[in-house]
Amino acid sequence: MGKYMKLKGSQHFRQRLVLATLSGTPILIDEIRSDDMSPGLRPHEITLLRLIEEISDDVVVVLNETGTKLKYKPGVIICGKRYDAFDCGLSRAIGYFLEPLVVLGLFGKKSLEIKLKGITNDAMDPTVDTFRSTTMNIVTRFGIDKGGVDLKIVSRGVPPLGGGEVILKVPMVESSLSAVQWTDEGMVKRIRGTTFSTRVTTQFENTMIHAARGIFNRLLPDVHIFTDHKAGDKAGKSPGFGISLVAETTSGCFISTDTAVSYARGRENEEDEREELMPPEEIGERAASMLLGEIEQGGVVDSTHQGLLFLLCALCPQDVSKVRVGKLSPYAIETLRHIRDFLGVKFVITPDPSTETVILKCVGCGLKNLSRKSS
Repeated sequence: MGKYMKLKGSQHFRQRLVLATLSGTPILIDEIRSDDMSPGLRPHEITLLRLIEEISDDVVVVLNETGTKLKYKPGVIICGKRYDAFDCGLSRAIGYFLEPLVVLGLFGKKSLEIKLKGITNDAMDPTVDTFRSTTMNIVTRFGIDKGGVDLKIVSRGVPPLGGGEVILKVPMVESSLSAVQWTDEGMVKRIRGTTFSTRVTTQFENTMIHAARGIFNRLLPDVHIFTDHKAGDKAGKSPGFGISLVAETTSGCFISTDTAVSYARGRENEEDEREELMPPEEIGERAASMLLGEIEQGGVVDSTHQGLLFLLCALCPQDVSKVRVGKLSPYAIETLRHIRDFLGVKFVITPDPSTETVILKCVGCGLKNLSRKSS
């Protein structure tokens, strides 16, 4: 293992860890929130490090006392079946950990099966429903068996106390991913969705569905939104509700959006001062409007999935991948920079003025599943 790549600051910590692990690049990150009131790595970032250690062998993590300086030397991604539930904590939802797990899991020595505990739905990270309806479909575009990637929602949990549990399965790539030519977003043919509620009346779900349909029905007849009301120990530890929506197009694209409502983290004991939760009607309307905004932008994925799409293209064999997206999100732009630095893959970006979308082309780095070979 050669020299450490030197990086600064706390931005894009997940991307840096994932790319360092896949490319076998040791990294040294300095000045992590060094000027902050509470300097250093946040709890969810330390949890992510522990999760990568959990699925790998020979990882070296050295953190200074204040948590402002990290040395990370990646090991071999092993994966396999993890019997004990991994606690993702309560500072970020399980969605924060799913994307890194899926990408790393594809390049493991064995297929991955892991149980994760924590928050399944919140307003900050993609929900487990979006992962099932959309993220999994994007991954299978790259030659991964459709039945291989799976997420089972055992119980739901919202902030502040969580209590959710899911089981994630990710198959290993036999040798490498398949390059994609994916530029036709097609027309929206149907909208599907899921509402959930925990420790509140089921009426909230019906209200969200009614509000969302009120917006969609003017545009499209084929709208079906399922309910998933959890009760008892399957309902986690805090009250909350939310909705996840996905538009499916004629060319097999999935464009999604989601939102969830619950009490703020760190407020669980202030019963008297509980803030008013946003009414379910507003939540349904907001989610529907957000989805229409994503569809209007164009592209084969929504803005939250652009970074994952580019990463998978970069990990393909040395063959051309070509994809179309709407306006590039700041996260996606940063992903492109990190892909260039870690994998040496550069994208050619061509705006398409007629549709206000952007076409990106790259030749993959040809990452092979070396973990599997060395087994």
